[in-house]
Amino acid sequence: MQYHGRKVIVQDGNVERALRKFKKKIIQTGLLQELRERETYTKPATRRKVSQAKARARWKKHLLSQQLPKKNF
Repeated sequence: MQYHGRKVIVQDGNVERALRKFKKKIIQTGLLQELRERETYTKPATRRKVSQAKARARWKKHLLSQQLPKKNF
């Protein structure tokens, strides 16, 4: 996977602004997320279990959004 656009030009000596732009570009490419995932090894069974738990949570949230509000009387 290639990442393009990882350079930022510092204009008028404004390093803080260039740093903010650089961080935004790194986050948008997904490089930071990939590095965090590669820091530790996760077994496939654990990865699958976490994925299924997230799917259950999304489904539960969806079902709650479809319910009618409670009666207040």
